[in-house]
Amino acid sequence: MSAQPIPLCVDLDGTLIRSDMLFESALSLLRRNPLYLFAFALWLARGRAHLKREIARRAQVDPATLPYDERVVSWLREQQGQRPQVLCTASDATLARGVADHLGLFDAVMASDGERNLAGRQKGDALRERYGERGFDYAGNEYRDLHIWKHARRAVVVNADSGLARAAGECCEVERVFEPARGGPRTWLKALRLHQWLKNLLVFLPLFTSHRVLEAATATSCALAFLAFGLCASGVYLLNDLFDLDADRRHPRKRLRPFAAGTLPLWQGLLAAPLLALAGLALALSISLPFAGVLACYYGLTLAYSLRLKRIVMLDVVILAALYTVRIIGGAVVIGGGLSFWLLAFSMFLFLSLAMLKRYTELHGLLGSGKAEASGRGYSVEDIPLIQSLGGASGYMSVLVLALYINSTASEALYRNPPVLWLLCPLLLYWISRVWLIAHRGRMHDDPVVFALVDRVSRVILALCAIVVAGAI
Repeated sequence: MSAQPIPLCVDLDGTLIRSDMLFESALSLLRRNPLYLFAFALWLARGRAHLKREIARRAQVDPATLPYDERVVSWLREQQGQRPQVLCTASDATLARGVADHLGLFDAVMASDGERNLAGRQKGDALRERYGERGFDYAGNEYRDLHIWKHARRAVVVNADSGLARAAGECCEVERVFEPARGGPRTWLKALRLHQWLKNLLVFLPLFTSHRVLEAATATSCALAFLAFGLCASGVYLLNDLFDLDADRRHPRKRLRPFAAGTLPLWQGLLAAPLLALAGLALALSISLPFAGVLACYYGLTLAYSLRLKRIVMLDVVILAALYTVRIIGGAVVIGGGLSFWLLAFSMFLFLSLAMLKRYTELHGLLGSGKAEASGRGYSVEDIPLIQSLGGASGYMSVLVLALYINSTASEALYRNPPVLWLLCPLLLYWISRVWLIAHRGRMHDDPVVFALVDRVSRVILALCAIVVAGAI
């Protein structure tokens, strides 16, 4: 009589998926209602297993969108039929069974059940009780899995450093090692979206329009303000990516973002986000209390946008335009100059056009892929003509504001040759018309501001605008 094949028991978090189901499910709840954070504390008081069960009962996590380690999944498909495969995880059984049903690779599921947290020693004891000493193989990724490998026949080490692989080899035979697939400094730079910091150059705009760019102390303060806005913005970008995991994973390009793809651990993002915001606010306080107030308002508005407001049709684009304008307000506060009505009106209309352009581009992409609605948004492809007309009109309104400013006494106070500024109008009209035409043809970047910075024609137009302004001074 032949012996029964040794089962292969596979961990879920960090092994089968490049993520953690507890954080995935918790973020799903917080996205719906941030007040769940207080409930987490109450549930945790009754133990981690109880916390996981209560979250799993309420969370909505789609197993199809999780960032699976395709190397491990492919290997498990090869192993299927050769030996029993068991999904053995500290995640709650409700979520674990959803993953097992989706993949169709496992013969059984062992998971936390609301009473017992199946992790570390408890998982090792449970496997030994079920299969006997050295009666199973185990695939894991953490040092606490050493408590399991000391009872296992063989170890499969996934996404861990060489030290863990050596330690596992001292406990049992190592069958296979899957090298770490985590991201490094470059991945963090991508997550922080440093290229988006270019938007913060708007804090220098009041410095230039007031012709105070040669004041060293004021220019230094603006540079610090630029850095403060960048730190806060990066903190919110991290939170935005964490709360948008499901929607990003359904997007053809956003699914490659570090947290959506699982190349950065979710807990690191949750830790880094508030630290970045606190660093930005501390830097703002070193500049001035009024500027710190502006930055706090910017952070609060950005956070509200990420958590809720971006899902409200049309309000989302108004908020995006306002966030650009707040940067200009921050720059005006730093230099101690009064806020220009003309500058604020111009920026609101221009950036509303760009915000509309961003939504138009997203919907145009959906139209090309055969989808009808934007995931996590309130828009559908039927809104494309309306957004196109509103966005184009808003862009042209910004040119009208510019023309009225040039013809006002306000321009005469700052420029010796104000009529030269009229050349800005055709340049801006051409640029706005061109970017909307490019979007209409489906060749626009997801972010129009980033497009403007990398597009050669846009840079030429910006240089011509700078020459015109210099000629008017």
